[in-house]
Amino acid sequence: MYVSVKGGEQAIENAHAWLDEARRGDTNIAEINVAQIREQLSLSVNRVMAEGSLYDPDLAALAIKQSRGDLIEAIFLIRAYRTTLPRFGYSNAIDTSAMACERRVSATFKDIPGGQILGPTFDYTHRLIDFKLAAEGNAKKASKRDNSVDKMPRVSDFLNREGLMEAVIDNGDTPADLTREPLELPANRSLRLQSLARADEGFLLSLAYSTQRGYARNHAFVGELRIGLVDVVMDIPELGFDIDIGEIQVTECETVNQFTGSKTQPPQFTRGYGLVLGQTERKAISMALVDRAMRWEELGEDDEGAPAQDAEFVLYHSDNIQATGFLEHIKLPHYVDFQAELELIRQLREDAETNLSNTEDAHEQ
Repeated sequence: MYVSVKGGEQAIENAHAWLDEARRGDTNIAEINVAQIREQLSLSVNRVMAEGSLYDPDLAALAIKQSRGDLIEAIFLIRAYRTTLPRFGYSNAIDTSAMACERRVSATFKDIPGGQILGPTFDYTHRLIDFKLAAEGNAKKASKRDNSVDKMPRVSDFLNREGLMEAVIDNGDTPADLTREPLELPANRSLRLQSLARADEGFLLSLAYSTQRGYARNHAFVGELRIGLVDVVMDIPELGFDIDIGEIQVTECETVNQFTGSKTQPPQFTRGYGLVLGQTERKAISMALVDRAMRWEELGEDDEGAPAQDAEFVLYHSDNIQATGFLEHIKLPHYVDFQAELELIRQLREDAETNLSNTEDAHEQ
């Protein structure tokens, strides 16, 4: 038994060394550094920060390098590191209406105060491989507008003037912290939104697509999608006033959803909402669609049994770290369990053959 354990340890150490070698790749090729990952693979960095619940581009880039580009593994590394950090306090809610927008589009109104800002997007590219990039040429320089002063009102505010949009009511309750307390159902909307912000992008995308195909009757327009920098403000009791402690990039999406009314609500437009760290607009839009689907009960709609409407299904299956852990644990040794299953199958087959033989003997008699 000792020899087996010792041999296992040596095999694991060798696997780690092999992993380091595979991570480095061909040593004749220059090694990629963290700054290159941070600046040139920024969308991957943003996803790792968002689903890892930690805004640190350098650390996210390092995790991507360590994980050989496996983003879920990188997210796992970030979350594990996050648990070691001290908690000094909570910041105030960020004011996204004061965002310095790098991108801002609306699918509901063409002309909006502040204008539409296309920003850095793949939306208008031809989706053709650009072989010029293999030549490592310099990027084109974009002319950027100065948006450091403009305060852009929300598109939903225009609909509010006519009373066509559901009102947002802040009951003043302090939201629960999902990173410090386990998820419990039923979960209120703030807790659901926290969970969706950390959820796997691919899973949310599939659920959001299902709502558009009719599984939840979710007919949505993108009222506004904005990406930009917001100030993080914290109240310091010893000072007696708020101070800016930094700024972060976020993506915010608010959908405008058709609602024909119910027994408790008049016909109006309703909202879906998504807010995610970094430039992660696909995730933010998906989040907004799924958020709206899960609001069926509070709006007095019928439960159609759609997956996106089921909060238990969505929230307990959307976390890619939990899913990965449960999925990948089955590749670890289960020798004893399998031997028990093997003996059970052998016994069942033996019993079945005995019963068949007895049946045949009875027929012959």
